[in-house]
Amino acid sequence: MNRMSTIFLKIALVLIGIPILALCIFLVPKVANYSAELFPNIAYIKYLVFIYLYVTAIPFYFALYQAFKLLSYIDKNKAFSGLSVRALKNIKYCAVTISIFYAAGMPVFYLMAEIDDAPGIIVIGLVIIFASMVIAVFAAVLQKLLKEAIDIKSENDLTV
Repeated sequence: MNRMSTIFLKIALVLIGIPILALCIFLVPKVANYSAELFPNIAYIKYLVFIYLYVTAIPFYFALYQAFKLLSYIDKNKAFSGLSVRALKNIKYCAVTISIFYAAGMPVFYLMAEIDDAPGIIVIGLVIIFASMVIAVFAAVLQKLLKEAIDIKSENDLTV
């Protein structure tokens, strides 16, 4: 792969991470305060929302880091290695983790949507769940294909 294309993809990864970081810094506190206003009788809801949203950001950034490592392996001509397979496996697990976290949090989204009469909150949660699952399936397919390609390559290297 051309080095410029991997540099472009690395820049794209950074540009994907920056808005999520901005959301974590600026929007998460507002959402937590808003949830505390919606549920004044549940004192700990603000901190629960804080923890929930920040914990879901951890696998996202870990997956971005793994994608960055994968692009580095491609730059070093180590694309067909066990390291690449492991990076794809980690990306798959991160995507599944994000889906599980948001699926577990959907009841809170539902309650917020019911109180505020905003069904868009539920749609946002569902979009995040399904997008993460699509990424997980795509990473799993790529992982399997890469593993098979590595096996074929090693067989060809042994037959020479």
